[in-house]
Amino acid sequence: MNLKVIFLSFTLILLSGCIKYNQTPVPNIPFDKTIDLNLPSYDALNGTGGWAYVTGGSRGIIVYRRSIDEFIAFDRHSPADANGECAQPLFPTAENFLVLKDTCNNATFSLYDGMPMTGSEFTLRQYQTNFNGSNLLRIFNQ
Repeated sequence: MNLKVIFLSFTLILLSGCIKYNQTPVPNIPFDKTIDLNLPSYDALNGTGGWAYVTGGSRGIIVYRRSIDEFIAFDRHSPADANGECAQPLFPTAENFLVLKDTCNNATFSLYDGMPMTGSEFTLRQYQTNFNGSNLLRIFNQ
């Protein structure tokens, strides 16, 4: 009986720790846009490891190409700046483009998976992506 109580308590603690990373104070702005990777503004997305900005969301969106057919997209609104008071949206640092920086709160986030690295307990707001395998990438949250 004592072992069950300890196990249940441990499980609840772990789950409560994970839940905060699934929530974000960043507003959920409806978004649905298809971009053509052949356009010059999205040229960086034609190679694995490339990233580009897309207009939309709360403070703009950054798209990163993880592999040949996998893209990930995040809102550039920092969860450490819930009220959106910082004039500068998140941007890749010069030292490592996979680290997104919030200059007002000194928070950093991983462009690879949206997890906070420093200065925040919340993940980035993520958008869904759908790649047609050729040149069209749909980014959406509806």
